Amino acid sequence: MAEPSCPVRALERGKPSQASPKQRQVEARTAVAWEMLVIRKAFTEEKHVSTKTSAADLVTETDRLVEDLIISELRKQFPSHKFISEEATAAGAKCELTASPTWIIDPIDGTCNFVHRFPNVAVSIGFAVHQELEFGVVHHCMEERLYMARRGHGAFCNTQRLYVSKETELSKALILTEIGSKRDPATLKLLLGNMEQLLLAKAHGVRVIGSSTLALCHLAAGAADAYYQFGLHCWDLAAATVIIREAGGIVMDTTVSQATAELQTALRKAMLAKAATWMGQLPPREASTVSLSSATGLAEWGSRDTGSGPLNLMARRVVAAGTRKMATLVAQALQPINYGQDDQA
Repeated sequence: MAEPSCPVRALERGKPSQASPKQRQVEARTAVAWEMLVIRKAFTEEKHVSTKTSAADLVTETDRLVEDLIISELRKQFPSHKFISEEATAAGAKCELTASPTWIIDPIDGTCNFVHRFPNVAVSIGFAVHQELEFGVVHHCMEERLYMARRGHGAFCNTQRLYVSKETELSKALILTEIGSKRDPATLKLLLGNMEQLLLAKAHGVRVIGSSTLALCHLAAGAADAYYQFGLHCWDLAAATVIIREAGGIVMDTTVSQATAELQTALRKAMLAKAATWMGQLPPREASTVSLSSATGLAEWGSRDTGSGPLNLMARRVVAAGTRKMATLVAQALQPINYGQDDQA
């Protein structure tokens, strides 16, 4: 296949270590567009398929080829940077996120879709420095949609600015998830039980599209209200996390959100007690002039968002939503499924 021209590489003629965040993002976008041609060509061809951790955990020669090409292109520009990638990790490479500039790559998210010619297939590249995600690029290979975001600069699909849904009621929510590759009876019982709990809570629906990266991008675009999954990897999550956050959404650990809810409950009880004590100490005449809303103001403050803490990119569990209230409601409905951690495999 002839190489496509890459005029934007002229931006990278300086020293790689001095490249700006914008220049790095341009390089990532170029790498994604470059490999999209490989994927689209291979999409309709016969594929050589093998398995990794289970019969449902598939890999093709195109996964490996695309990953090698992306890393090769980026390494030319950034020789001192580190890389975390799906197929290299499967082959035994260490999965470790350090303070060093690190590219986090999924060469084909939705490999099972790719094998069956189901068109939800994407390339995902995230970039982190000092363990903080800086930007993400996701290319929906079959629909010419390029999702991208840089921290502090908004999220876009092609040229359209993205905004998340602001729905806060679970009974009005469309929720996305993925099944994952672990299919033992105990895991399936928990997985289906989680779906059942959300449907019993009268969610409008639960959808599975076969690509966690694209599902998260749909959330960023406001096409769904929440996403959850146990068992996804850091390369599924890195780029899309930046895109969701820059679209105004929340990405957090499922277990942290439970702790947040418990903290909010404790604060609310403490503030109600404080308000009651304060009212009881006022002279009757003054107490009669204080409105109930003022007296309970502290209690209402105690029910405000107290933060969820940092996302653990390696924990293999996530809940994301347009609002923190929605994310917390979804997380509270879930039974955890233990997949371990990417950096402890």
